[in-house]
Amino acid sequence: MIDERAEFAAYTGAVVYDATNKQDSAYLGRFTFDTLLRGEGLQRILTIVARGYLWQTDKPDMDRARDALRAWCSIPDSKKAKPKEAWQYETDFRGLHDGFPELVDDQGNGWFVRHVHGVRDFLKHHPEKVSKPALKNLEPLSHGWDRDWRDKVTRFQIPLFSPETKGGWVLRFDDILADALELGPLRSPILTLPPGLEQRLADSFPSVKPEVLLTLLEYYVANKQEDSPWVVLPVANFDAYFGTTAFSKKWLTKIPAAFMERQNQHFGVCRYRVREEWVEGCLSRDATFPEETREKPCAF
Repeated sequence: MIDERAEFAAYTGAVVYDATNKQDSAYLGRFTFDTLLRGEGLQRILTIVARGYLWQTDKPDMDRARDALRAWCSIPDSKKAKPKEAWQYETDFRGLHDGFPELVDDQGNGWFVRHVHGVRDFLKHHPEKVSKPALKNLEPLSHGWDRDWRDKVTRFQIPLFSPETKGGWVLRFDDILADALELGPLRSPILTLPPGLEQRLADSFPSVKPEVLLTLLEYYVANKQEDSPWVVLPVANFDAYFGTTAFSKKWLTKIPAAFMERQNQHFGVCRYRVREEWVEGCLSRDATFPEETREKPCAF
């Protein structure tokens, strides 16, 4: 979660569809079934993808980033679909294959569609390698998912200031591109933590996994802005990072207030702030820009 370049690679590279045992969810890649079926955490994923293509040069290329989003989300038209009217949005962007061969194939299958189909096929052909709760997702992934995704891709393209009612309260490419422009290039921050911090966490909070607390602390230090003590926590994406929804459903609820304060969760995200005594002495520097490698403390 701290290395955004690694996230970008996970959202655009190859996924190995295999598992060593029924508890292994590696075949999902950096996703959960909540993301595949309900879109939880999708905003961060799309923003990471957009930033990866928006900032490939010194100046942002909005057209290239928008085309990358279209290619990543592309899905072929249904065989039963009626011819589109001139005003309707396209969902099949196979024409972008030459510019983004890693994101969409020449049949119009975008990266995300191919990934969902890969997960679906793995569940279907290797039920002995997945848990019973995971196997229950085969039905919704197999029937109706493509239709629902076409609807989502259509809504993604609705202009930001559209007067249409259906354009309200939805995720749109315009929102993603605005966030990508503000956040800037992908970051791979280098963190410096006080000696013995991990052991202190383990000793102070024995009922919580030390790696969970450490990851939350590192993410906080890497993403905290100077004008606020709060950081947005992408809970759904943390689930995918840890490879289990136990983070959101079990571990997160057990974290003591002595370590951090957390606000209510909505649509897979919430805000949190780590107590000052745990942040003291933590430093973060951005490896993305060599000319700005001066270490900065995570000040409140």
